Amino acid sequence: QVQLVESGGGLVQPGGSLRLSCAASGSFSNINTMGWYRQAPGKQRELVASITSGGITKYADSVKERFTISRDSAKHTVSLQMNSVKPEDTAVYYCCLQDLYINFKPTRTSWGQGTQVTVSS
Repeated sequence: QVQLVESGGGLVQPGGSLRLSCAASGSFSNINTMGWYRQAPGKQRELVASITSGGITKYADSVKERFTISRDSAKHTVSLQMNSVKPEDTAVYYCCLQDLYINFKPTRTSWGQGTQVTVSS
């Protein structure tokens, strides 16, 4: 079982910065993808950014050039540096860990509880 604990959410003004962090514990494969998803009210959960254990990153087009994902595999943590935030970035942000790959597809996805990010003046 995998436990994911997020931290760092809160209220930030448009144009400001925020850093989210997530720590994973429990039993999981060293070959995994960690990432951040978000869900705004009335919308589906969407991928924000992800990073594989090999360091390959993926970003949603809406956050490219503004957000940066990083990980410390030794500490089992992943972080999301959010710069130049916009009101449309307001959402609950969820940390995610995918592992147990078969044919290059993860067979298990674990989620954190979520942390609220609100961008408002």
